[in-house]
Amino acid sequence: MTSFLRLEGITKRWGDFTALGNVNLEVEEGEFVTFLGPSGSGKTTTLMIIAGFEDATRGQVMVNGRDIAKLDPHERNIGIVFQNYALFPHRTAVENVYFPLQMRGVKRAEGLARAEEMLEIVGLKGFGHRYPKEMSGGQQQRVALARALVFKPSLLLLDEPLGALDKNLREQMQIEIKRIQKTLGVTTIFVTHDQTEAMSMSDRIVVFNKGEIEQAATPLEIYHQPETRFVADFIGESNLIEVTVTDAATGTVQAADFGNIRLDPDARLTNGQTLAVMIRPEHIKLSRLPKDGWQTAAMVIDTIVNYGDNALVLGMVGETPVRVRVLGADVVILKEGEACTINWQASHVTPVLK
Repeated sequence: MTSFLRLEGITKRWGDFTALGNVNLEVEEGEFVTFLGPSGSGKTTTLMIIAGFEDATRGQVMVNGRDIAKLDPHERNIGIVFQNYALFPHRTAVENVYFPLQMRGVKRAEGLARAEEMLEIVGLKGFGHRYPKEMSGGQQQRVALARALVFKPSLLLLDEPLGALDKNLREQMQIEIKRIQKTLGVTTIFVTHDQTEAMSMSDRIVVFNKGEIEQAATPLEIYHQPETRFVADFIGESNLIEVTVTDAATGTVQAADFGNIRLDPDARLTNGQTLAVMIRPEHIKLSRLPKDGWQTAAMVIDTIVNYGDNALVLGMVGETPVRVRVLGADVVILKEGEACTINWQASHVTPVLK
């Protein structure tokens, strides 16, 4: 099957600085794909090249088999929502949504009717007469989303659209945007630096770092099977432990402060190989004594950060710092400065090869 959106060798340079280096990506029709990464990683630059607001130094942007790299933004049939919404303050909500139809020559009566229908889809039925200043941030964001969708774009691009909202409203809008996207079936690229947004909304996540794609996979694959140290460290919390493979056949590796660590046998491992293994904090259990059948190590508790329903326990195994997530009720038996045992299973040890 031919991908709906395909980026081929996208490179962007400003003088001697390379913002993007040979970015290749395929997106299927109807997918919700999130570009995730720290500031300056290249995710927004890639979005702007797809939109046509930036020109690639080299490479192709293919949509449904057609190269759109030389087309002006208004010729690409792409809907865009920015963080600041960019609504016209002197136009009502329905007039704002009608505007792109007006620019396409749609007659006013038909255009306003379609705009009202789109406002209903985004949950703003009856709000068409209001001006932006009379609406909350979340309502303005929905108007901007309706305006980007009303002309039935081939692609929807969302550039950190939830950044100006408070936490509760952000969570509500995450659910709403995903619902609307699935209802309409529009192929969507969502840019964010917020891991929670990426994990909760995406069919796939594309992790950017220093102008390159580190990994593109489903949220669960990104979280549980990171391909690089950057992804393992950037996504969620992790314990990365430097090891040497001592018996590849049995999945045994050795770490300076842990001794032997077992993981599920992996054909990519060879004896003598050095790499890192990852254990997520929630996969480690704390106890007074070793747990039968589990791998164990002695840890001294340094700091306990209590969040109410859970706690983050920071400690040291020899010279190696370790992070452990525990249920809040369990942390009452622990004290800072005490020695305890950490326990984990081989299935929760993930090799990180790059």
